[in-house]
Amino acid sequence: MSDIFREIDEELRRDNLLKLWSRHGRYIIGVAVVVLVVAGGIVAWRDHQLSERRGQSTRYASALTLARDGKDAEAAKMFAAIAEEGGGYATLAAFEEAEFLARSGDRKGAVAAYDRLAGAGNLDPAFRELAVLLSVMHGMPDTDPLLMVSRLAPLTAAGNPWRPTALELTAVVRLQSGDKRGAVDLYKALADDLAAPPGLRARAAEMAAALAS
Repeated sequence: MSDIFREIDEELRRDNLLKLWSRHGRYIIGVAVVVLVVAGGIVAWRDHQLSERRGQSTRYASALTLARDGKDAEAAKMFAAIAEEGGGYATLAAFEEAEFLARSGDRKGAVAAYDRLAGAGNLDPAFRELAVLLSVMHGMPDTDPLLMVSRLAPLTAAGNPWRPTALELTAVVRLQSGDKRGAVDLYKALADDLAAPPGLRARAAEMAAALAS
């Protein structure tokens, strides 16, 4: 008797499944197709990203080879192209582009490249501040000293990782603008700053002594 009930139960289940399939089968197939397409797309995108990273790495190495061969202008162009692509090498390539523009004699182009990095909202603050430092360095002596001091001021705040370098650069700007006293005060403060790197402290002490004599 139990076998009969089991067979009836199985028949009912089969009938229900057939009815369900007849009503919703095309939707089930559609969902399955979408899932497969999405999964395939994700795999393809990952493969594409991996391929792009490998290609970018190769292009970056080629740009470095150009630089080693003394072709600074060509290296700068290739680094600029990599920076435009985005990706893992973009930030590094942007800094390299600016550096090689400066080496090739295009200081205005280098300053513009560093300024773009300084204004990049998606960049880590430490990198943006480094870009400000390098922009000011390459912008001397063509840039207004007051503007340079103003740009460096936020970097001289206590706790900023670039503070010693920013203070030293501010001293250079003040000295070039004729503010010898202001430069000496900064050099003395740097020479006594235990948080500053030893080499920078020694250099500041020498500058303070030379300017005071």
